[in-house]
Amino acid sequence: MKSPIVVCGTGIVGMALALTLVRRGQSVILLGPRLETPVADADHFHPRVYAISPASQLFLAEIGIWPLLPQARLTRVQAMEIYGDAGGRVDLSAWQDARSEMAWIVEASELERALIQAVQIVGVPWLTDKFASVDQLTVTTVSGAVLEAELLVGADGAQSPVRQALNIPSDDHPYGHTGVVAHFTSELPHLDVALQWFRPEGVLALLPLPDTSVGHQVSMVWSLRDDLANDLLAMSLSDQGDYLGHHLALATQGRLGRLSLITEVRGFPLVMSKSPMIGDGVALVGDAAHRIHPLAGQGLNLGLGDAQALAAVISEREGFRSAGDPMVLRRYRRARAEHLVAMGWVTDGLHRLFDDRSQPASWLRNLGMDIVNKLPLIKRRIVSGASG
Repeated sequence: MKSPIVVCGTGIVGMALALTLVRRGQSVILLGPRLETPVADADHFHPRVYAISPASQLFLAEIGIWPLLPQARLTRVQAMEIYGDAGGRVDLSAWQDARSEMAWIVEASELERALIQAVQIVGVPWLTDKFASVDQLTVTTVSGAVLEAELLVGADGAQSPVRQALNIPSDDHPYGHTGVVAHFTSELPHLDVALQWFRPEGVLALLPLPDTSVGHQVSMVWSLRDDLANDLLAMSLSDQGDYLGHHLALATQGRLGRLSLITEVRGFPLVMSKSPMIGDGVALVGDAAHRIHPLAGQGLNLGLGDAQALAAVISEREGFRSAGDPMVLRRYRRARAEHLVAMGWVTDGLHRLFDDRSQPASWLRNLGMDIVNKLPLIKRRIVSGASG
């Protein structure tokens, strides 16, 4: 089977890229299993949620995805409160950059459901098989199907079989922390404010979710040290609720009142990784290409930015160049380089800054937060940068 572009990976970034390419008149085949999306429950949210930046929201709107998302399940983040480990504090608000919101909190399942619907409506060819191997851009699937491509895109996650099959290097640096996620009912309303604490045991974030019949809802992301996370994940659900209820009360100083665990607790290892992003006739996007610390909540936004940039350079290439032309792929890498380096530097730098437990470092970083909090121009730049 001949297809100029084979997108391997049917997660959010892979589907968004395939959809964008087809809408731009490119010949594409999407390769990977079809995701199962559970029926939405008004009182329960998917365990994984994302903070979608205004730039990503605009991209999703342009490709027809945003209108398909149920508005009642979206939450605007209109402000953010960031607390240091020794009294420092920074308050950010969308209005500081003349915006109506800093981000949107969206469930993974709702994004997946909307993308599957759009891919079907537009008629993106979808081979529901798994990648097995590749030889000079001839892709073989697990069931034996053969695809000949001008460009192979690895949108297949952090362990990317495409990247590994082609021996494209990935520079991985584990943080020694585990991202622990769960949802809670909070005693007090979040008022569309995202909250973040830099704690000795790791960065804690509480993200606003829509209220349900049970009460006010928030999603927790806590990058706990591996030893603490392993102990927590090994507990029974009841013990996890008691443990988190106690420790969150201490960490948040009761900012949202009592927090009651309402979902299972999940964990995933935190790793910073970088790759060349391109190879001979190959491009990597999303987690297959890079990963950063989740403290800024920008992982999916970076992946969607990859999809948008790759689709643009492919559709705007000269008529005599193929989709996998080395010049086209270098343009893609250049288009993403500055933003990826900047975001990686910021997130890794903040992690290292707050991971230093010495007294002088603690004093300096908290003083710095208080100074930033008094400088409107700097806060405006932070909000603008975080918005995409």
